[in-house]
Amino acid sequence: MKRLIIADAHVGQGTDDCRAMTSLVERAGASGVGELIYLGDAFQYLIGMSKFWTTGVHRVLECWRQARSDGMEIGIVEGNRDFFLDAPDLAAEIDWSARVREFVAGGRRYRLVHGDLVNRRDFQYRFWSTISKSGVARVWAGLLPRSAAVAIVRRMEAHLATTNRKFRYTKPIADLEKSAAEAWAEGIGTVFWGHFHSPWMCSDGDHEALIIPAWLENRSSVLVRGDGGWSLVDDSLQEKQLVFEDEPVIGATAAAGTES
Repeated sequence: MKRLIIADAHVGQGTDDCRAMTSLVERAGASGVGELIYLGDAFQYLIGMSKFWTTGVHRVLECWRQARSDGMEIGIVEGNRDFFLDAPDLAAEIDWSARVREFVAGGRRYRLVHGDLVNRRDFQYRFWSTISKSGVARVWAGLLPRSAAVAIVRRMEAHLATTNRKFRYTKPIADLEKSAAEAWAEGIGTVFWGHFHSPWMCSDGDHEALIIPAWLENRSSVLVRGDGGWSLVDDSLQEKQLVFEDEPVIGATAAAGTES
């Protein structure tokens, strides 16, 4: 089965991105993609309760319904802009949601994690993330009228973005390497993250870990083939070159988890 992985689409933030996303979903289905995976932050924010959904969310969900009726599976790895994805309203529109997702392709184990919690030193963000996604917050969100709920969640999301910004745009290399090495030790061959928006990669032998570039900014996603290989593709699902701003880390340094 072919899988298309989209990181940080943030639909609703860019110009004409809703139309571009629905076109991508339709193209993926027509090309035989069997599973569409959002690696967190598919929208500006996504709350599992339908009273929070914007027009753009409704349009994309309508496209998802058609894709699923045609046999495609759709899943979401929870990102920092995602809340209560297991709520009944959203659960009915997707096949799964999870903090961590693993699958096997061509005998190779893949692990998908959004990446917002990779940096264990970002205590302020971790605190606010825990509070905003707690059971108390869920109950509170469920009781709010729609207009108040949307306004409050937007302010909450803006605060999360502010507290996490310096860690998102300055990659925590040592933490990324350590997270990769821990996954490799568990038998994972490839780790994919999102969240940091620009690509970075580390590898050790046959093991690899990659930050997938944000779809919001460059309309790129990753296509994983049934034989276990993968490639970066554009919205026409044509392969494109992966260009790094940061030098990839290769060899024993990554496996040791030491800072570079």
